[in-house]
Amino acid sequence: MDVILLERVAKLGQMGEVVSVKDGYARNFLLPQKKALRANEANMAAFEAQKAQLETRNFETKKEAESLAAKLDGQQFVVIRSASDAGALYGSVTTRDAADAATEAGVSVDRKQVQMTKPIKELGLHAVQVVLHPEVEVEIVLNVARSAEEAELQASGKTIQELAAEEEAAAEFEIAELFDDIGAAQLDDDEAPAAAPASGDDDAQS
Repeated sequence: MDVILLERVAKLGQMGEVVSVKDGYARNFLLPQKKALRANEANMAAFEAQKAQLETRNFETKKEAESLAAKLDGQQFVVIRSASDAGALYGSVTTRDAADAATEAGVSVDRKQVQMTKPIKELGLHAVQVVLHPEVEVEIVLNVARSAEEAELQASGKTIQELAAEEEAAAEFEIAELFDDIGAAQLDDDEAPAAAPASGDDDAQS
C-alpha cells in the first residue's frame, strides 16, 4: 500500500513523502496511529492544505521532546526485582516497568515510547532507548537489582558476578578467622601451667 507520511517514521521517510509499505503495517500501525494517510488524490490535496499546520505542530512537539531529552538522556533508574544468586530474574522487566521507573523519578515517559527488543531477564545495568519524538531519541539505563544497596554497587561499576565473588571471599575469610580463633584458644589451653599440688597432700605424705 502507498501512504503519505504525516510525520517522520524511522526507516521509512520524512513528513510528506509517499512510501510503499505492507498492507498490514499500514492498517495496524501507520493509519490508526495517524502517522500516515492512504496515498490518493483526495488525501494528497488534504495533506497539502494542512501541511503548514502539521509542520508547526511537529516543530512544537519536537521542542518539547528536546527539552525532556535534556533531562532524560543518560539517566539511570533503579528497578528492584527478586532474582537467583546467579542473577536470573524471577520474572522480567518490561517497557511498562521502564516507563514507571522514569515516571516515579519525576520524568514522565509512556511505555509506548520505550524501545526494547526483548524483556530484561537478568540483574545488571541495561541500556534502553526512549523515542520521545520521531526525531528525538535518548538512551536511559535501567539498574536492575535485588536491593537499593546492590543497585548502588552496580552503579559503581561492579557486576553481579563480582559482587557474588566478593561475598564468597568475605564468607571464606570469616570462616578462616573463626578457625584461627578456635586454634588460638586451644593453644592457650595446652600451654596453661599445671595446677600446684594441694597443701593437704603434702601433709599426708610427711
